[in-house]
Amino acid sequence: MALLTKLISLVTIMFELILGERNIARAGLDKNKIVSKSAKAGKNMTKVKKTMKILLGIAIITFILLLAIYINHKIHLNKEQKLLLPISTMVEIDGHNMSVYTEGSGEKTLVFMSGGGTCSPILDFKSLYSLLSDKYRIVVVEKFGYGFSDVVDKKRGIESVLADTRAALKAAGIEAPYILCPHSMSGIEALYWAQQYPEEVLAIIGLDMAVPKSYQDYNINMAMLKLSQFASAIGITRLLPGVSDSDAITNGTLSNKEKEIYRAVFYNRTATITMLNEVKSIKENASKVESDNIPQVPMLLFASNGQGTGWDKEIWRSSQKKYIANVPNSKMIELDCPHYIHDFEYQVISEEIVEFLSYPCR
Repeated sequence: MALLTKLISLVTIMFELILGERNIARAGLDKNKIVSKSAKAGKNMTKVKKTMKILLGIAIITFILLLAIYINHKIHLNKEQKLLLPISTMVEIDGHNMSVYTEGSGEKTLVFMSGGGTCSPILDFKSLYSLLSDKYRIVVVEKFGYGFSDVVDKKRGIESVLADTRAALKAAGIEAPYILCPHSMSGIEALYWAQQYPEEVLAIIGLDMAVPKSYQDYNINMAMLKLSQFASAIGITRLLPGVSDSDAITNGTLSNKEKEIYRAVFYNRTATITMLNEVKSIKENASKVESDNIPQVPMLLFASNGQGTGWDKEIWRSSQKKYIANVPNSKMIELDCPHYIHDFEYQVISEEIVEFLSYPCR
């Protein structure tokens, strides 16, 4: 702003000088004034040059600093490649690879669906599903842009997201029906799934999942998301202490090796373009689900204290409670822990799931 003001002042002075030169003969202006103005203009020009040099210096230093950060980031990425070998089955969907993890066996199949921006769904859910894999078949589908799946710049309308998930399950040889276990934003996909293909969904177990009303007044700060994307791509996130230590790392039951893998995935899959496209579409996706009937499938919802959701506790919980108010065989359990409930209360949640599924879903 100061530079702009000086430039305007300089242009004004020069304009006055030009007019003065044209009117010296007629107006008989004192040439001393012109000389004085010329000297003043020269001083202003010198100040502008100094300012430009300072700004150029700052730009060069910033560039060198960012280049150093980026080089450091690339060096670490290269070292981390050995940690990024998929621990899941890779299936091809529309020419790109999607990651599908399976564990355990049983008559019922639990499909875990991650919330928006969860960089490593397989490891994020592990503390919970490891307590269930002796009774059920566990499946974790990592959407494009997440975990070991490819980053793809494509529209993330709810139809497209669900089509990818269903295609991945089919390619992996995992047949319906499923018990869907969505966290956060994936609640919208799970509900849409039950609306469009009710024969494929036995029940929904919501892990602090979002419902359509959750996004009614949702404000998307795309500028902040793009800033996060830039910081991640260039490696600035590596300079932030503890930023890669998710709730799964600090509160879950991951081994030291799994924590290493999680961190490596974090630096490769944070604020990807696919994730950003998903956020851009969430309000429209939620509206589509809200415009249809509430799925009449058994639902067991676990609700957090709202911490980490961006909503007040009572508002967050009430939206879920109201959604299932008229759904038969539905139940909501309130937990006094943050949004990633499966990384805090995995023992309680696993026990409640086993009891819930001990009864016929249909």
